[in-house]
Amino acid sequence: MVVEIIRYRLASGQAEAFLEAYNQAQKQLTASPNCLGYRLVQCAKDADRFALTIDWDSTEGHLTGFRRGPHFPQFYALVAPFVDRIEEMEHYEPTGIAWTREALS
Repeated sequence: MVVEIIRYRLASGQAEAFLEAYNQAQKQLTASPNCLGYRLVQCAKDADRFALTIDWDSTEGHLTGFRRGPHFPQFYALVAPFVDRIEEMEHYEPTGIAWTREALS
């Protein structure tokens, strides 16, 4: 598994359109067999900053399986207006140090 981390700093007033774009684009991520999960978070101190983490089966699965597959064109069309607002987009490998507590609903 590899984790892609994308950090965005949006222009003022773009947050609502950004969230709507990813709300629609997530369908393409979910449909990809190479995507194992994702999480989009918004900065608590600066509402124009976001971080997206996507768990991919492998770097190859992301770069070839997804980006050259049938789901990428629609995904990219939705998020393209925000690509110039990316501060970082990198693949990271898990270290094995992790923990999570399931939230109670």
